[in-house]
Amino acid sequence: MSTIQTTQNIVPFLWFDKEAEEAIRFYTGLFPNSEIKRMTKWPEGGPMPAGTVQIGDFVINGLRVHAFDAGPNFTFNEAVSFFVECGNQAEIDHYWHQFIDHGGAESQCGWLKDKYGFSWQIVPKALTEMLSSKDVEGAKRMMEAVMKMKKLDIAKLEAAFGD
Repeated sequence: MSTIQTTQNIVPFLWFDKEAEEAIRFYTGLFPNSEIKRMTKWPEGGPMPAGTVQIGDFVINGLRVHAFDAGPNFTFNEAVSFFVECGNQAEIDHYWHQFIDHGGAESQCGWLKDKYGFSWQIVPKALTEMLSSKDVEGAKRMMEAVMKMKKLDIAKLEAAFGD
């Protein structure tokens, strides 16, 4: 029985080649407040291999998401990503290393791709606060620091902002 309730009527939908079940299990195991609500498999004789995911309805940290396996016709790119706001450096380090240590690849500025090719931004909540500050020069210095990083370092961002 589902325990996490969401009220979203706009739901991200992820198209996987054939790894939807593995991805869903990884995502729901990684984030708190997550669960698999439903996972239906393609039957024999369907348009996709039997046993792959026809519809996966799941929640990751309160965000309702759908996914399915539908072949290699479309792939993920950086035009769409999930933005994970982290409260502290330990949380950034945790998510970053979980994705990278499980087959992901680092990119720039807090971005990475998981092993399925989906892009994530692992960022401190403080980044958004500094960007929206009235201190335009501080925000500019902070963004210059961001551009030099892969995994974001809160202390270095705050130091750049405050210089």
